[in-house]
Amino acid sequence: MCCFSGPVNSVSATKIFARMGEDGRQFLVYSMTVDAANPLAMVLPLPVTKDSDENAVHFINLKEYPNFFADVESGFPRPAPHFFGDGPAPASASIQALPVVQVGDFEASFVPTVKDFHRLDPRFRMPPELFTKMPDYQHFGFAVFKLKPGAQTVHPMAFDFPAAQPEHLFFPTVHVHDGKVHDTAEFDHVLYCQPGGPKSLKLSAWSESPKHAKSFVSIKKTEGIVVANEHCYKRELQGRLRNKDTIVLST
Repeated sequence: MCCFSGPVNSVSATKIFARMGEDGRQFLVYSMTVDAANPLAMVLPLPVTKDSDENAVHFINLKEYPNFFADVESGFPRPAPHFFGDGPAPASASIQALPVVQVGDFEASFVPTVKDFHRLDPRFRMPPELFTKMPDYQHFGFAVFKLKPGAQTVHPMAFDFPAAQPEHLFFPTVHVHDGKVHDTAEFDHVLYCQPGGPKSLKLSAWSESPKHAKSFVSIKKTEGIVVANEHCYKRELQGRLRNKDTIVLST
């Protein structure tokens, strides 16, 4: 789910990369083009392990690699290659504020649970009634990125988190752009992934890069996110679709 703490004029060209790393921690890289009149926060709910604290998410600075997604995309020549697989309470002075991390052009925080949003800067909180309509997220944590006003293509936002289900890959693709949860939404997403390890994932409808990632990605600049000697996989979500997160299951 991608949701915003205030109104946005437009959101487009969303790109997400995911890989399961070691010790059950999932890498996630996120970028988009957004236009908003005022400062606001983008919130990405994450299926984290139970009892994760405010330091459970490790934010990764990719400011020096703004072309990350352009490079990943370059590994998929057109026409597309062959397919793989078978088919809260009010704040008070006594409440401890959540840590804020400077990550490139962003300030970022991790909110461990829905009940911890009151510890966040009031400008960037989500309305508590929103999550009563979304019971599936009651046990999620939330990565929060504070964005500047104006039209912008944000440099890739990256982090890893302790995944509650490390046998799956999770992509936050639910839309909440107007404070409401709609059954369907207009998608303009490109998803990328690497299977990461010996697990076999259900990657039907995903196209496979003909070459290993090291041939088209600057591996060192990814800070360990991308594995050099693995192929990448790609899936496009375009048009009006069911408004839900995307989960790649193991076989």
